[in-house]
Amino acid sequence: MLSNTKFNKITILEMCFIAALLSSCSSLEPSDTVNNQHDDKVVSFFTGKSGGTDIVDMQSIDDTSEGMPVNALLWRAALDVASFVPIDDIDTFGGSIITEWYVPKNQKDRRLKLAVFVIGRELRSDAVKVRAYVETRKGEIWEDTSRDEKLSRKIENLILTRAREMRATMVGETKE
Repeated sequence: MLSNTKFNKITILEMCFIAALLSSCSSLEPSDTVNNQHDDKVVSFFTGKSGGTDIVDMQSIDDTSEGMPVNALLWRAALDVASFVPIDDIDTFGGSIITEWYVPKNQKDRRLKLAVFVIGRELRSDAVKVRAYVETRKGEIWEDTSRDEKLSRKIENLILTRAREMRATMVGETKE
C-alpha cells in the first residue's frame, strides 16, 4: 500500500509537469510571425548576443547535408587555440569565432582581438583564416594600430597543426 501511494504521488507530479508544459505552449506564435519580428535583430543561439546564428535558422538546416558546413577538426582546433582569449561570439554554422579584447600580462599597453574563420570542409591551409587586431594604449585611450599579419599566420599555423594532431590521434585510435 505504501509503495502504491508513492507511485501515485510521482505520477501526479509528472502529470502536473506535463500539463504546465502544454499550457505554456498555447501562447506561442507561428514561426513565420516570429521570423518577421526578429529579422532586424538576430541574436546568437550560443552566446545570446546580437549577431551570429539565430535558433530559428538552426531549424532550417537541410537534413541531407553532411553535418557541419566546416571541417570539424579545424573547428575544434580553432576553438582550442583561441581559448587563451575570452570568446565573445561563436557561429558554428558560419565558421566564425570572435574573441573579446585581451591584454597580455607582459604588455599592458597593447591589446589583441581575434577573428577566426573556418571556411572549408577539408583540412587544408586555405580553410582557416585568422585576423589579429591590435590596439595600443596612449594614456587612457586605445588607438587602432592595425592588423598583425605575422601573428595571424602564426595562429593559423597553430590551428592547422592542432587539427593534424587531432586527426593523427583519431587515426591511431581507429587502428587499435
